[in-house]
Amino acid sequence: MTTVPVRRLEWQLIDVRKIVVETPRVKSLLLHVPSWRGHLPGQHVDIRLTAEGGYQAQRSYSIASPPEDKLLSLTVELVDNGEVSHYLTVDLRAGDQFELRGPIGGYFVWNPAIGYPLCLIAGGSGIVPLMAMLRHRDKRMGRVPASLLYSSRSLEDVIYREELDAMAHRDPDLRVINTLTRKQPPNWSGHRRRIDKALLAETCFPAKQKPRIFVCGSTSFVEDVSRLLVDLGYDSLSVKTERFGPSGG
Repeated sequence: MTTVPVRRLEWQLIDVRKIVVETPRVKSLLLHVPSWRGHLPGQHVDIRLTAEGGYQAQRSYSIASPPEDKLLSLTVELVDNGEVSHYLTVDLRAGDQFELRGPIGGYFVWNPAIGYPLCLIAGGSGIVPLMAMLRHRDKRMGRVPASLLYSSRSLEDVIYREELDAMAHRDPDLRVINTLTRKQPPNWSGHRRRIDKALLAETCFPAKQKPRIFVCGSTSFVEDVSRLLVDLGYDSLSVKTERFGPSGG
């Protein structure tokens, strides 16, 4: 039997084409990657910054754009005392360059060909790889039913808020449910708590429908939600998770 060699990921210099402000602490970077070979929704990339003196810093970021887009989109949240996130969200300008390699990852990916309802659960910037899935789904015909349960600190912290609202408005098979844990506007009629068992039972597709579930957020968020899903009777093998741990920013 012939073994196909694994293609080695090479660093390449990319161009920043546009920067989009998502929230006061979050920006999306639209990048031109000359030798991009495509990606699956849910994958990530490594980026590498090199200072004039030769010092290098490397971080991983989830891809926010769907495979159909010509420009690759990374959404970056400013981390307190984070050297890389500070540069990417404060100092970076359109026309700048940095190094990138990818795509990386094969576990936390969604393939619409498998069918079944899609249940997405995000905490904070954990929405980013799930947004790539929703954007990919939005560009396809014959979409599977989908739901997004998104926990944020406040309405101002909801990343992609207008785009998500527009998606849900034009698509009767998509539900977007926000819950605000710290601050709510005076006219807020939505949920006001952290994600718990009752909220999951209310918003996720029934276990008998065998939904494909993707959970992304901080380590504690992912562990809590995963445990609650199993308690509710969901098959642990159908729950895929991605954790955002401390990386130095």
